[in-house]
Amino acid sequence: MVQSRTTSGPVSLLRNLDFRFRNLARRKSLVWIVGSVSLILILSFVAAHLLDEPLRKKMEAEINDSLKGYTVRIERLDFHPFGLSLDLNESTISQTAHPDPPIAHIPKLSASVHWKALLRGRLVADWELDNPTIRFDLTQFSEENRDDTPIKEKGWQEAVQAIYPLKINRFVIRKGNVTYIDKGPFRPLQITQLNFLAENIRNVQSEEGTYPSPVQAEAVVFDTGKVRLTGHADFLAEPHVAVKGEFDVEKIALDYFRPITERYNLSVRKGALDAAGSIEYASEAETIVIKKLILDGIDADYNYQAPAAATDEIAKKVGQTARKYSNEPTLEVKVDKFEARNSQLGFVNRAAKPPYRVIFSDVAINIENFSNHLKDGVARGQAKGKFMGNGPTQIVFAFRPETKGPDFNIMVRIENTDMRTMNDLFRAYGNFDVAGGVFSLYSEITVRQGKIEGYVKPLFRDMDVYDERQDREKSVFRKLYEGLVGGIASLLQNRPREEVATQTSISGDIESPQTSTWETMLRLIENAFFKAILPGFEREVSQRSDQKRKPTS
Repeated sequence: MVQSRTTSGPVSLLRNLDFRFRNLARRKSLVWIVGSVSLILILSFVAAHLLDEPLRKKMEAEINDSLKGYTVRIERLDFHPFGLSLDLNESTISQTAHPDPPIAHIPKLSASVHWKALLRGRLVADWELDNPTIRFDLTQFSEENRDDTPIKEKGWQEAVQAIYPLKINRFVIRKGNVTYIDKGPFRPLQITQLNFLAENIRNVQSEEGTYPSPVQAEAVVFDTGKVRLTGHADFLAEPHVAVKGEFDVEKIALDYFRPITERYNLSVRKGALDAAGSIEYASEAETIVIKKLILDGIDADYNYQAPAAATDEIAKKVGQTARKYSNEPTLEVKVDKFEARNSQLGFVNRAAKPPYRVIFSDVAINIENFSNHLKDGVARGQAKGKFMGNGPTQIVFAFRPETKGPDFNIMVRIENTDMRTMNDLFRAYGNFDVAGGVFSLYSEITVRQGKIEGYVKPLFRDMDVYDERQDREKSVFRKLYEGLVGGIASLLQNRPREEVATQTSISGDIESPQTSTWETMLRLIENAFFKAILPGFEREVSQRSDQKRKPTS
């Protein structure tokens, strides 16, 4: 027993010493490894930090060498060697011709390897933009519009490659803002809270007609409106990106578009738009199908100017655009249901002396099956409202996409309108106003195969032209004229309820086969409807007056 304990003592001691030496060696190795790794990390971070500024300068120079018409400024660059990523901070993009203010500000742009795709054997990039802001005004927009250089030749693709050499496979925008400022006292057109996500952008190969990349976008438009898009895209399609998806639009305030619409003589003071549908934008075809389109609370005027070059040019441009896309095989636009409600629409004729305004209040419009393709059939609709705010009005119409010219028919019924609300119109065409009376109008017009056929029948009842109190400030000659007109009307006692009516036939050829539906409607409004009211009335009462003066045999 004693011998055994004596023998094991030295052995145990040696074992303990060996264990301690091994642990010490391991600790030294671990310390050496940790120290080496730490040193490498420190040196790497120091090297990366020292490289940040030279890399920023080199990148900025390469970007600006690539771009045409624009200049990029990068405030700071942070390179992360272990994640193979970089951050660009406080970058700005300026238009060379109009650099102040910059058109874009990007507080942070991060580019890195898309690790999820790397697990699948794809070495591609992941880009993320936080709080980017795009701001441009009419001057900058006009400069870009005048530039004939195609977008592909402006160097944007080369600029992106200069930032990060890998192709983008995932692209994210968080809380972006877009603002357009027009001239005049108008509010800016603004899109805020823009969030966008696109994935699988660098799909190796996709069959024609397929869309491999999921896409999502949403934004707040003009403070109260919302826009959402969900779908798929093919970012590698040629000659441009192809997209297919569903969209939804809510409560878009239309008065924000006033600086744009007024260039086309349309003044929109208020109203909101809701819409929902689908869109497909590809090289072979473009399709827009709107399931519903609702305009609520519209208050708008069309301002008709004298037949000057500017007005004619606008009408021609609208007509050319309509003809260009009518029955265009690569473009299909279809609106299943259009509705306008609680609205007021006006027609202001600034070419007349004095100018006048015709309004329809409490307007409700319904149109179904609108399309730019004849194969989809006839679009039909009806409108109801109050002429001059008090005369019940009904309009029924049908129209087809243009082939060789306008193709539509329209029926108008206006009844029991207080004629005092029409005095501006009477002054413009008849040089008098009224103190009382009721106006109605009935019309049917068909435009097809280059010909116009139809009639306009205005009707006046219980008209009182001269009123001493109303006309106190008028000249003697003006009073005399209006008294004569009133006297002629009073001769027609044999007519029921003192009605004065005449019917003007409308027939003939359209001025030109190239005349659009829009141009034709404007001509009808001015010539057929308004000018037929008073000339027809004056002709009728003059004939009756002549008959009264003839001696009886």
